Amino acid sequence: MHLILYRRIAQLSSVLFLAFFANAQQPSIPSTGFAGLDQYRASRIAVFTDDFGQLARYREANASLLAPAASESRVVFFGDSITDIWKLADYFPGKPYVNRGIGGQTTPQMLVRFREDVIDLTPKVAVILAGTNDIAGNTGPMTLPQIEANYSTLADLAHVHGIQVVYASVLPVNNYTPRAQDFFAQRSPEKILELNRWLKAYCAANGCIYLDYFSAMVDDKGMLKKDLTEDGLHPNAPGYKIMAPLAEAAIEKALGQAPR
Repeated sequence: MHLILYRRIAQLSSVLFLAFFANAQQPSIPSTGFAGLDQYRASRIAVFTDDFGQLARYREANASLLAPAASESRVVFFGDSITDIWKLADYFPGKPYVNRGIGGQTTPQMLVRFREDVIDLTPKVAVILAGTNDIAGNTGPMTLPQIEANYSTLADLAHVHGIQVVYASVLPVNNYTPRAQDFFAQRSPEKILELNRWLKAYCAANGCIYLDYFSAMVDDKGMLKKDLTEDGLHPNAPGYKIMAPLAEAAIEKALGQAPR
């Protein structure tokens, strides 16, 4: 009887120990103060630890992409979800434009995959739209100088490989709908303005083209125009309709510049 009781106690102790150990090993991410962002970051733990740059996303597509013809002016659109969800073929029919956007990404992640998703595709131009998720803190807190340093490194890498850089401004955001509240709260309009001022000056001093989406999409309150978005952050079809000719003009300007 005592032996049976002892064995049961030992088994229970083992179960409790294993449960405690398992719980102690659960990874935790510091709270950002925004429930939606906390949930997003927690859902990305596997990505952050196993494939930070998400190189797997376009690996097969990159392998199957043929080298551009000698006369082809390939352009890679590189960025986060605003690029990712942009159906380029609908807005630039017949153009050799390649989409390499990944939703949620920050500039540190983009640096990790820049060779595979841009340099190795040998484009003549890279249109880079980034920064809004850095401001939000998707992969952790980021200062403006840290974001600016990553912008500079991306441009340096591109220029070494003869790729002209078009840097798109960070888009404005709004809080006009309940769905937009969190996105807006995470993205300071003042930081967006400051980052865009720096980016415009950087482009002028370093041979990049500044693509000013912001001015064409902001309303009289400094917000993203309500009719250009459904969630206060991502452009809808009318939003992309405004962006497309601006991007095309910037690409043409970049193609007219001599490679650095």
